[in-house]
Amino acid sequence: MRYFKELIIIVIALVALAVSLSLPGGLNQSQALTFGVVLLTLGLWATGIVPAYVGSAFFFTTLLLLDLAPPTVVFSGFSSTAIWLVVTGFVIGAAITHSGLGARIGTLARPHLSHSYAVLIAGLMLIGAIMGFLMPSSMGRAAVLVPVGMALADVLGLDKGSKGRTGVAVVIAFGTNMPSFGILPSNIPNVVMAGVAERTLGLHFSYADYLLLHYPVLGIVKSIAIVLLVLLYFPAKVTTDRPAPGFDHRPGAARRQLALLGILLVTVALWATDQMHGLNPAWIGLATSLVLLTPQTGFVPPKVFKGAVDFGVILFISGALALGAVVTSTGLGPIVAHHVTALLPLQQGQDFLNFLSISTLGILTGVFTTMAGLPAVLTPIAQDLSNATGLPLETVVMTQVIGFSTVFFPYQIGPLIVAMGLAGESTRPLLKMTLSLVALTFLIFIPLDYLWWRLLGMF
Repeated sequence: MRYFKELIIIVIALVALAVSLSLPGGLNQSQALTFGVVLLTLGLWATGIVPAYVGSAFFFTTLLLLDLAPPTVVFSGFSSTAIWLVVTGFVIGAAITHSGLGARIGTLARPHLSHSYAVLIAGLMLIGAIMGFLMPSSMGRAAVLVPVGMALADVLGLDKGSKGRTGVAVVIAFGTNMPSFGILPSNIPNVVMAGVAERTLGLHFSYADYLLLHYPVLGIVKSIAIVLLVLLYFPAKVTTDRPAPGFDHRPGAARRQLALLGILLVTVALWATDQMHGLNPAWIGLATSLVLLTPQTGFVPPKVFKGAVDFGVILFISGALALGAVVTSTGLGPIVAHHVTALLPLQQGQDFLNFLSISTLGILTGVFTTMAGLPAVLTPIAQDLSNATGLPLETVVMTQVIGFSTVFFPYQIGPLIVAMGLAGESTRPLLKMTLSLVALTFLIFIPLDYLWWRLLGMF
């Protein structure tokens, strides 16, 4: 298998070299070199032949040595609010675990979720989906739910290295992220798309209309599919006769857990009402992290913090965020989108074919831009797509949601990687899930969406 991955990397490197030297599709020299670097970086991330953070380091180093992008763009991922949500996730996760709050909540939830492994997986999926309505940050949702899920895995006999424990981590990663693409303020790409559409096209999307359009298929049907895939790929049985661990009876433990629960409830309340007070969820998370990291509070002592934050994950997420920024700033995004559009069978009056083609355009473009950057690339050309297909402009823009909620590779959505890191699990099991969901998207989700959208009068 390793030699197969090495062969893939060699092929990708040769393609990248050919692109860099031949200047295809009207690319200038700088754009061609950048495209080659992007292709090779994507190959490193997708194959996993080296750790993901090494791929990011290659991306940063090559762009800077070849002077293909300024440092402010190359390192833009580190200044992104998403990075601080990642840090917040690690800090909250460490506090929940170190304080014993995760074990306590897991023990209390055990009677409700321990009837079977299927009930456990479906229950965690449901909790993650419900949290999407309450918290606008998928990383924040993962930070709260992962420690609880792992504590449940411990008390139900799903030990480290078991398929069942991996299944718990996978369903939390997807459950705290995927259904929320159907809720307007709950994922970053949703918000970016709405903002760009308002600025460039004058379109405004209401919370209720967006929810009605997307949640039935992308929220409900897709969640059911995720649960079934987890049960298929990570089968296990729970052990109900394992004694639950006793509560932490150290002096002040219960009081510290209660205080932490209060801090988390305040944080969640502020996250849920961000549209009212205007505070960025990342800065709310940063304030919470400050409180939890202060040594006098005892929630996350310095030694715990050093062991809790995975800098490799932060480096990888920064690279993924920067890739989208580089593709956009160099003008590669629109060029790639236009070339892919030229290959699509767009025809006036062929609504389903056009819907499928534009959805495919979004899915393929997301491989290069990552999901947060996809709306910035496709929204400006939405009017051209509308003219070519005869579809309403709003329908064309909304089709992007299918694109940025469908991923080939886990690196395209940072919160998936972060959730697995918080759980202490490898990210490799995510690939079989993402590829399976891509197949189901073309076979089931897109046709269902088309029928639902037609019923709502979008065509």
